[in-house]
Amino acid sequence: MGVFHCPFGCPFYDDESCIDCGLCLATTQDEMIEASKKVREYLKTHVKNKGLSKKIIVCGKGGVGKSTMVVLIARAIVNEGYYAMVLDTDESNPGLYRLFQIETPPKPLITLLSRFGNGGMQPDNWLKRDKILIEDIPQEYVSSQQGFRFLMTGKIENPFQGCACSMADITRDLIGNLVLQEKETILVDSEAGVESFGRGVERNADTILIIVEPSFESMALAGKINYMAEGMGIQKVWAILNKVPSIDVEQKMTTELAKNNLRTIGTVYIDPTIISSSFVGSVPTTSKAQEQIITIVRKLFTIQ
Repeated sequence: MGVFHCPFGCPFYDDESCIDCGLCLATTQDEMIEASKKVREYLKTHVKNKGLSKKIIVCGKGGVGKSTMVVLIARAIVNEGYYAMVLDTDESNPGLYRLFQIETPPKPLITLLSRFGNGGMQPDNWLKRDKILIEDIPQEYVSSQQGFRFLMTGKIENPFQGCACSMADITRDLIGNLVLQEKETILVDSEAGVESFGRGVERNADTILIIVEPSFESMALAGKINYMAEGMGIQKVWAILNKVPSIDVEQKMTTELAKNNLRTIGTVYIDPTIISSSFVGSVPTTSKAQEQIITIVRKLFTIQ
């Protein structure tokens, strides 16, 4: 199987946290699928993420407007009197910090890994703590802007740089170990698709927001994301419909998504001001889309 990462963090089979799923012992595709089903059923019945949304991951198919939605959601969170920390985990998209009007990006969290040896954490690293407060994060890894903080795990910049597995590990550990105080939130811009779910990055989140555009591919992927999030024990999974041209299309999308048991929390209609701003890599501070997202965020912080 290559390098194996236990979804429960067990260092060896039959560890105290082991549920005897057999995932680490699987030698065939069929055995792995059966073990994964056991993990899924276990997590579904051991839900821990009750209460108001605090650890929020935004995901979806590539090109649906995910990064733009993250900016709008972050602004809305601050508008509602909450403290927002934004974490950019997309190793491909280079422009999220620019959308937040940040001139110089912060130091990537990937630099915390040792350059040589086994690639583990450097000694005495703050990211290794079991409990991390927002104020524990050194300022060199943070850019502050418009009432929120911005962090990034890192980017794939050069050929032969390697895969993004280490970045995924950093994201999962930070989300899991971060202790948020009242009205503090972390908003994560994830990579497109479902690969991060395969790595278990979202396991420690309490809320998944899937950005869905009017296309078969986007809605099909949203159903798959919902299935995988449910298998991680995450109960709060909602679709935000984006780039919607009409109420008729909105109703059709809502109906189709409901067939996969995916609830819709709100809709953002096609907004010409958003489209125009995207050409210069910015998101307008005032727009119909921003107003619609504020309504969505208000719902988000009232549903437990």
